[in-house]
Amino acid sequence: MKYSAMRRELIELYRMMLRIRAFEDAAEAASQGGVAAWGQSTSTLAAKVRGPLHLSTGQEAVAAGVCANLRSTDLITSTHRGHGHTLAKGADPYRMMAELFGRADGYNQGKGGSMHIADFSVGMLGSNGVVAAGMPIAVGAAHAIKLRPGDERVVVCFFGDGAINRGPFLETLNWAKVYHLPVFFVCEDNAYAATTRSSAVTAGTGVCERARGIGIDFQSIDGNDVEAVDQASAQLLGAIRQGDGPLLLHAKTYRFKGHVSVDPAAYREQSEVALAKSADPILLAVQRLIDRGVEPALIERLKQEAEQEMSEALFKANHAAWPKPSDAYEHVQTSGAGQWF
Repeated sequence: MKYSAMRRELIELYRMMLRIRAFEDAAEAASQGGVAAWGQSTSTLAAKVRGPLHLSTGQEAVAAGVCANLRSTDLITSTHRGHGHTLAKGADPYRMMAELFGRADGYNQGKGGSMHIADFSVGMLGSNGVVAAGMPIAVGAAHAIKLRPGDERVVVCFFGDGAINRGPFLETLNWAKVYHLPVFFVCEDNAYAATTRSSAVTAGTGVCERARGIGIDFQSIDGNDVEAVDQASAQLLGAIRQGDGPLLLHAKTYRFKGHVSVDPAAYREQSEVALAKSADPILLAVQRLIDRGVEPALIERLKQEAEQEMSEALFKANHAAWPKPSDAYEHVQTSGAGQWF
């Protein structure tokens, strides 16, 4: 069946959100054992993903909506909760999963884990285990672009609401504004900084007023509405490409899981979580697709395809080779020779 451009675009946004959700479900199951959300047993994978795993379940619309407007040559930096951004920028889910498993096929040969996945070939400069640490990296990359005549790339800097209370936030927004850099700041405001409600430790009204104080224009939107994210990103990125950067997007969303995959999130009332899940970005997209005449069979098929893709990535990563012991001495330091992006 042929669809209008608007429906085709929403279908693709929905497809990406499904892929992110399926990846997070598979990774979560692999870190704890049990059954993935679509019913595939992963009990044999218990404890195969070691260390903290920060899931973006519930926040899929931000990554999908922003990255849908990026060119392959554009760059992004991410956070400790970066699987969704990485997938949406075009990274290989198998290599991502292999990295979580510590295997040689992983993006960092199994040495970096969940919080340090990078793929320069698609413009993903890296997730980061330190809150706000990706912000100066993004601004540094944007400054390098600014110094290259004719370079039309932009840099998207994803960060969370907890990052606005750290020094790099002020430093990078100030630097970006002083030099009018082509950087798009995207705040994923999920209301929590680790296990603390952000509003309890944030003076003033938050990220938008702080950006205003530095002279950076912004938009604040419902970050669970993937079309709203898509449209705002298209407008702001278009302005940045015309030389009007930096700009900021404040996307209000919610993470369904605890800070890490093993965190029961007892600091939140279950009624709060239930209310947030009623605004699940994927369910909202499904309803919108149905309202626009998209067949339920296609909606279900896209879901099954995403789950199958991540199921295969999970299986393959679990059977991938481990790094050789001698590999521990590789990639320890670089001389800095050559292009880095």
